[in-house]
Amino acid sequence: MPMVEVKIKAGRTIEQKREIALRMTEVLVEVCGSARDRVHVIITEVGEDNWGRGGRLLSDIG
Repeated sequence: MPMVEVKIKAGRTIEQKREIALRMTEVLVEVCGSARDRVHVIITEVGEDNWGRGGRLLSDIG
């Protein structure tokens, strides 16, 4: 049962998240030989107040 977790900045559309789930699943099926229905994709959206880059929060960078 392959599982992949994707962390992305909050604000992506449902269509974008569907595409991420589809493509991640396709890769794990192809590379690992897993059955499609055994692949789990967890998408975690992180707000800019909870994501830092270069020592600053994204919400402060703008």
